[in-house]
Amino acid sequence: MQHIILGKKGEAQAVVFLKKKGYKILKTNYVNKLGEIDIICRHKDEIVFVEVKTRTSEKFGLPRESVTEYKQNKIRLVATLYLQSNNILDSKVRFDVIEVLGEDIEHIIGCF
Repeated sequence: MQHIILGKKGEAQAVVFLKKKGYKILKTNYVNKLGEIDIICRHKDEIVFVEVKTRTSEKFGLPRESVTEYKQNKIRLVATLYLQSNNILDSKVRFDVIEVLGEDIEHIIGCF
């Protein structure tokens, strides 16, 4: 249960961070039959799908390391369904990771 609370806190921090950087938040915790995407936003002319990973320490590695190839592929599938259902398949898209480690936020742009 504690990890769920930590994850939600990290996602909230990521939303604030992105808004400060000029991103327009379109959806948070988007869910469809294939899975979930933490944040969907628009930055300039791109739709950005953001996976947020939060940890309190590096004891189990960096948060970004948990975004495995399997997870990346799943996010791509969920994103494709989002684009199809919103009839925006011709949009430029990007996949980012936001790593929250304690109070530090690292935004990894276009990482997969």
